[in-house]
Amino acid sequence: MELSDFSSSVWAVVPPLLALGLAIITRKVLLSLSVGILVGALMLSDGNIGTAFSYLTDRVSSLMYSIDENQQFALNESNVHIIIFLLLLGILTALLSVSGSNQAFVEWAQKRIKGRRGAKLMAACLVFVTFIDDYFHSLAVGAIARPVTDKFQVSRAKLAYILDSTAAPMCVMMPVSSWGAYIITLVAGLLAEHSITGYSPFGAFMTMSAMNFYAIFSMVLVFVVAYSSFDIGPMARHEKAALEQAKGEEETAAQSQGRVSNLILPIVVLISVTVAMMMYTGNQALAADGKPFDLLGAFENTTVGISLVVGGISALAVSSVLIFMNKNVSVPEYIKAWGLGMKSMLGAIAILFFAWTINKVVGDMQTGKYLSGLISGNLNPAFLPVILFVLGAVMAFSTGTSWGTFGIMLPIAASIAVHASPDLLLPCLSAVMAGAVCGDHCSPVSDTTILSSTGAKCNHMDHVTTQLPYALLVALSTAVGYLVVGFTQSGWLGFAATGVMLFGIVFAVRKR
Repeated sequence: MELSDFSSSVWAVVPPLLALGLAIITRKVLLSLSVGILVGALMLSDGNIGTAFSYLTDRVSSLMYSIDENQQFALNESNVHIIIFLLLLGILTALLSVSGSNQAFVEWAQKRIKGRRGAKLMAACLVFVTFIDDYFHSLAVGAIARPVTDKFQVSRAKLAYILDSTAAPMCVMMPVSSWGAYIITLVAGLLAEHSITGYSPFGAFMTMSAMNFYAIFSMVLVFVVAYSSFDIGPMARHEKAALEQAKGEEETAAQSQGRVSNLILPIVVLISVTVAMMMYTGNQALAADGKPFDLLGAFENTTVGISLVVGGISALAVSSVLIFMNKNVSVPEYIKAWGLGMKSMLGAIAILFFAWTINKVVGDMQTGKYLSGLISGNLNPAFLPVILFVLGAVMAFSTGTSWGTFGIMLPIAASIAVHASPDLLLPCLSAVMAGAVCGDHCSPVSDTTILSSTGAKCNHMDHVTTQLPYALLVALSTAVGYLVVGFTQSGWLGFAATGVMLFGIVFAVRKR
């Protein structure tokens, strides 16, 4: 069907901004996304309701399946696998709860974790184990840490913030992760395209990671918040409410009949099988291209969705075996837990489905192309890093995707830097990476943001509004850092400027 072209029009930003604005004002995510989707569809169809309906039917169905010109049916495996994994994780969480394993782990942790600070630090530190993928981290760590943070009266909003602000920042800096492998592939193509031989794709990625000030200092701020209870804006209200609610509750729970091992073993299986499957699927792709196995190449070519599903099925099987071996859950209770587990994930799946749909609309509106075209060729090259950081953040915020922003903005940033100031190539690419993660953190329609609130079992808009002040603090500090890099061409000075700015703001706010 013929769609209107908005690539050069400010109207390209209307659907995403409308959806985001309504979500923040009304706190009704599905309603807001629906309005953005419908408005976008009507704009693309020049107001023709019939064409808009046909367009939406086509785009929504493509989220789950496609039919090629030979009438061959094919599932959209990536989306289907993520939905299946969410359902599996919901069931696993319900089984761990009904078997008493969660409570047993809380009782075990109480003897070793001394208070709320320890619970928050534990949740933050788990990213060093689960950094292979942001979806995996948000959901797996949420399942592990939530019983402990609940016990120590840490708000679900604080847990969601910890999950979200460690997931993407860690993944984007680690070469052995789904994010790292994807970015290294993009960088390799850019270096080849511009005939740059001064460094390898891996070396360029590591240098870019060292200059990814937003990711680095987002992680730093998480640990500052966890250690010092630096609660600002809506987060302070949620933390206060969690403490007050706990004071009003009497301790009536009897000692759990579950076992800590019944929680640890399924989680270990989930992690190990997922990693093994990522290696296996990556190696299969390498072998198909006639390439030998190597670790980075496997992560670069892995299929994350099926790896998560196999890991989830394996963990669920282990949990079921342990439950029946211990005989502490009846068959009716076991069956009921399956239903409750799947039901608990339906809200998250609905939000994710609507987010995918508006991302399709935003792609057809060519919002990314319009935003990237705002960069003028008449700018002082010293301003390029900070401009690319801001533009990357706006694009990721509007589209809800870091990966899409990488794909659009990294080639543009490389082309501009090579022609304007070759010495700023890596700082410019790093600024795009930082901006994409920043916008992803702030956006209500980001997959990672949605799954972080799901992992913490926190109201989605509560998570968005409580995380936003922290993200903006780091973003402001990062912008100062990239200004310094642009004018000095020194990553170290930019790093120092970002750190001084951030800790200056934190100190000033705490003093007040």
